[in-house]
Amino acid sequence: MKRRCAWASVGGPLDRKYHDREWGVPVHNDRKLFEFLILEGAQAGLSWSTILNKRQYYRKAYDNFDAHKIARYSSTKVRRLLKNPGIVRNRLKIRASIINARAFLQIQKEFVRFDRYIWQFTGGKPIQNRRRNMKQVPARTRESDAMSRDLKRRGFKFVGSTICYAFMQAVGMVNDHTLNCYRHRQLAGKRQ
Repeated sequence: MKRRCAWASVGGPLDRKYHDREWGVPVHNDRKLFEFLILEGAQAGLSWSTILNKRQYYRKAYDNFDAHKIARYSSTKVRRLLKNPGIVRNRLKIRASIINARAFLQIQKEFVRFDRYIWQFTGGKPIQNRRRNMKQVPARTRESDAMSRDLKRRGFKFVGSTICYAFMQAVGMVNDHTLNCYRHRQLAGKRQ
């Protein structure tokens, strides 16, 4: 039996699948990075399991996270999203996703790719942490503080340092799998 991070071991099948296939895997695809940025913002105050269970509905409701389309959402589209039971129906989070799509596109204009911009906060490569248990994992770091400050300066919403750190974990900017988890070794580039 594979040993996993504690949060995935107690979660359901969707949590385990996410842990085993996605969490901590470096992402360099702009659309996927944007998806995680929106989902992490939507997760604020909720469990990640809740968002995982709604993810397929988010993809449909948010045009598969096409930032160009989301940036043009009208008040009519916002009203439809607020009635969609498949997503988190929070007006502030929905409006933030539109604002963030516009800011995301501005970063792409400036840096050519969002990937190039966002990975600068870890020097272009994943930070390999060596945590023995989840209690040692911080809610925020110096890098997530810097990312949060810069994203806010650029107009993003729902990008506090804690949200940014969760985003960094999700997209593999940091390897926070615990040392006893089989994925830690895989993502650190070592053989089991």
